[in-house]
Amino acid sequence: MKPLVIGNLIAKAPIIQGGMGIGISRSSLASAVSNSGGIGVISGVNIGYDEDDFEKNSLEANLRALKKHISIAKEKTSNGIIGVNLMVAMNFYEEHVKTAIKSGCDIIISGAGLPLKLPNLVKNSNTKIAPIVSSSKGANILLKMWDKKDNTTADLIIVEGPKAGGHLGFSNDELENINSINYDDEFIKILQIAKIYGEKYNKEIPVIAAGGISSSSDVKKYIDMGASGVQVGTKFVTTYECDADENFKNAYINAKKEDIKIVKSPVGLPGRAIKNKFIEHISYSKPKITKCYNCLVPCNPKDTPYCISQALINAVKGNLDDALLFCGADAYKINKIKSVKEVIEELTCEI
Repeated sequence: MKPLVIGNLIAKAPIIQGGMGIGISRSSLASAVSNSGGIGVISGVNIGYDEDDFEKNSLEANLRALKKHISIAKEKTSNGIIGVNLMVAMNFYEEHVKTAIKSGCDIIISGAGLPLKLPNLVKNSNTKIAPIVSSSKGANILLKMWDKKDNTTADLIIVEGPKAGGHLGFSNDELENINSINYDDEFIKILQIAKIYGEKYNKEIPVIAAGGISSSSDVKKYIDMGASGVQVGTKFVTTYECDADENFKNAYINAKKEDIKIVKSPVGLPGRAIKNKFIEHISYSKPKITKCYNCLVPCNPKDTPYCISQALINAVKGNLDDALLFCGADAYKINKIKSVKEVIEELTCEI
């Protein structure tokens, strides 16, 4: 098995665990993935949801918790790699990036928008930068900007396809007609873009396939196409080490294919989630919003369809009837809880 090499960072298994918020991937899951040879990723969005002062001082609680969970994950790993996923659409994005860097995270992974300011924020640090893109057009725009403005390029590129969970960089129409999206062609185009900028900056830019990858044959397919590795989120939810409540994990195990739906996200991007009472409710009524957590730049409490922070906090706590249960397209294929080590072994057995 060829390791995933990102500059001076080497992961024995070419597996990046996707960042999943709120609270689904914190220090427990990230450190377990890292200890099993992959790259563990902490989601930074409202990571301090269970801090005592979260309701009154959300920003302070989140930055404190981000620092704490990076520190815990680092302490639990032996020379492992720990990344942090931070959405561009977050309020206080820069503050979170700076805290992650000071706390010693190895990689900042950033999507839900183009992270145009990221190179400047990590300047003079050892932290690697990895944008998440969904198209060759987006990849080209971003790398051209970084090249022109910051005289630098990406250390890693993650190409997220339409089968992923969370906030997706595709339209509702595209996701409802998923076969109209030629992800493989886009992936090959991005490989070429990475090669061009890699040659210019005399470095190898690994390109990572992501979205709906759930088997070793999926992993082998993209490795054979030229990927340096894959990013996987959904399969790591149903692990003993995942930070989520058992009810959340069991929602995946009990889900059928027809239960997985495209939902409207207040970020302005559609998402994929498991159908439940909450999704049924928001289809015909707007839930009462009693508090704004000021978490997303595009979100206005007056016209947002629901509070995504509250819905995701309910999810991680296991309050399923009032929760948004983000998942990948293949969540229904999971039927039992496993260890992180088992999941990584399953994903890499054919490569």
